[in-house]
Amino acid sequence: MMKMIEGQTFDEERALYGSKGVHLKGCAFDGPADGESALKESSDIVVENTFCNLRYPFWHDHGLVISDSEMTELCRAALWYSDNIRITGTKMHGIKALRECSDVVVENCDILSPEFGWSVRNIEMKNTKAESEYFMMRSENLRFSDVEFKGKYSFQYIRDAVFENCKFDTKDAFWHGKNITVRDSVVKGEYLAWYSDGLTLINCKIIGTQPFCYCRNLKLINCEMIDTDLCFEKSEVEAEVTTPVLSIKNPRSGWIRVPAVDEIIMDDKEAKGQILIGESVQKKVCSCA
Repeated sequence: MMKMIEGQTFDEERALYGSKGVHLKGCAFDGPADGESALKESSDIVVENTFCNLRYPFWHDHGLVISDSEMTELCRAALWYSDNIRITGTKMHGIKALRECSDVVVENCDILSPEFGWSVRNIEMKNTKAESEYFMMRSENLRFSDVEFKGKYSFQYIRDAVFENCKFDTKDAFWHGKNITVRDSVVKGEYLAWYSDGLTLINCKIIGTQPFCYCRNLKLINCEMIDTDLCFEKSEVEAEVTTPVLSIKNPRSGWIRVPAVDEIIMDDKEAKGQILIGESVQKKVCSCA
């Protein structure tokens, strides 16, 4: 049976270090001693309705359930080097809240955390709002659904990811990412997905300047592109676009089907991609000044 700790406040250094089989309910990590690493090196921990206002509470933990709790701005680097984690209904508002962790579920949470989620392996995120910079960098095996994200430089260098029914307002998303599928989502931002390899977008809305440059194995299936210019430069691409595009520039190979395009720029002799308007292939046109 788990040991129940209810309604207590801890502020000393390593207050519950090395705990096993503990259930904290209505507790707080806070106080004048300003101690760090409250539950470091612990296992089989349940944290419920708890206030976390001190640094590094959950490092090197194995088997951690956190629900209906709050990690404040002062709760820096809350979860590092831990595994088998489930977090629900929780505010995660400290910088670098999740790093070098594995087998993580985040659901119905509110994330306000720069540099969140670096080098995480096997993470599922659902029904969550997040605001961050360099969000989820270098993470692997991501499964996101109904996630709303705002911030810069998201999902860089990620591998093996699926995103469904998401809304992303972000700059420089998916740079250098590999094996990524995005379905039924809105992706808004500048310079999307440069240098990616194996990115597929299905039934998505893409908004913003200069998307999809220097890509390999890029596929767009039944996607809208709004306010997009200078698209697909030096990319290997197969794209079915359902809306007019402002301009397309020098696709390296493959084909792009659009109902209309205001400007086609083909001033690179290495650009072999075909631009199909309706059923016909548009001949290469140099529209440079």
